[in-house]
Amino acid sequence: MSARREIRFGIIGLGMMGREFASAVARWCHLLDLDFVPRVTAVCSRTASKFDWFTANFDTIRLTATDYRDLLDPAAVDAVYCAVPHDQHADLYTDIIVAGIPLLGEKPFGLDAAANARILAALGQHPRVFAACVSQFTFYPGAQRVMQAVQQETLGRIIEVEAGFLHSSDLDPLKPINWKRRIATNGEYGCMGDLSMHVLHIPLRAGWAPRTVHARLSNIMTERPDDEGRMVPCETWDNAILDCTVEAGGDAFPMTLKLYRIAPGEMNTWYIRVLGTEGGIAFSTKTPRTLYRMAYARGQEQSWQQIDLGYRSAYPAITGPLFEFGMPDALLQMIAAFGDELVHGRAGMRQPFYCATPEETRQQHALLSGALRSQRERGVVELDYER
Repeated sequence: MSARREIRFGIIGLGMMGREFASAVARWCHLLDLDFVPRVTAVCSRTASKFDWFTANFDTIRLTATDYRDLLDPAAVDAVYCAVPHDQHADLYTDIIVAGIPLLGEKPFGLDAAANARILAALGQHPRVFAACVSQFTFYPGAQRVMQAVQQETLGRIIEVEAGFLHSSDLDPLKPINWKRRIATNGEYGCMGDLSMHVLHIPLRAGWAPRTVHARLSNIMTERPDDEGRMVPCETWDNAILDCTVEAGGDAFPMTLKLYRIAPGEMNTWYIRVLGTEGGIAFSTKTPRTLYRMAYARGQEQSWQQIDLGYRSAYPAITGPLFEFGMPDALLQMIAAFGDELVHGRAGMRQPFYCATPEETRQQHALLSGALRSQRERGVVELDYER
């Protein structure tokens, strides 16, 4: 292979996902035949002690900073992965864009619809800056197969869609409160802000932006201990069910979205099921190597087929097809898609599935804002995507 283009990444926010991102970059040799390679060259956190893990494991780092503005130098970085609390998205993302640096930003791409609009306005003023939103679970082989079935229209007319993200990390009532449980830092969306793009990525890519939403939101743990053990208000929604109506292809069908932080028995489950008049398809990370598929014809028996997927990823890897795919692999695939589009443009990508777009984050915010209104009004809300 000829010399590969190096993408110098800066990471802003050195928590769990910052480390996961860096670890994925360190495994770049896992992927085959790509003509670009990411390097972590700069890291930023308000807490300097967080530099230690990065500098101990990455000899490519040339800059450590406690002020993110120190990273916004195209001479030092070619792209930025930004993983900070939601209330910081508008300021940081906008400054990164204005600096002319490509951005891979965490969900929900703005604390609320107004913050998201500010970020997208900056992109409109700097149209040559490439930006995308994180959504790694859609890069599981099973999720990719669902997307392919939808795009190839092998399911007939869509009857219904159900998708969700379930975990039980907040089931313990004595788990200390953190920024995700405060409206000031997480926003009013609560669980929806952090989980919704994972769940919406495929439906929005399929053209299934909901026309109406009826939200059922639950604040189950209303108090949690702070760092000193005092019980303080837990302000954000723990669980959400969004009953939506989708209008697409001249048809209307229901779509149910479940976003749970308190789902007993669930560690970290992403799933989607699509039923149509000619078949069905379903996938869940709970059974990551199994795809559920049903094809049927008039007068014939209807039965679900279980297909063992193995390791068949969007970007080929050294792992043999008999082995299993996991979340770190999905994150690696997502970074590959970001780099592929950054280097070659969408039309020149090696495979067709690209990261969640800024426009898709706008649609997400329209839905979540409508969900909050639905909860307040206790009714069905018509969604407006033109604002």
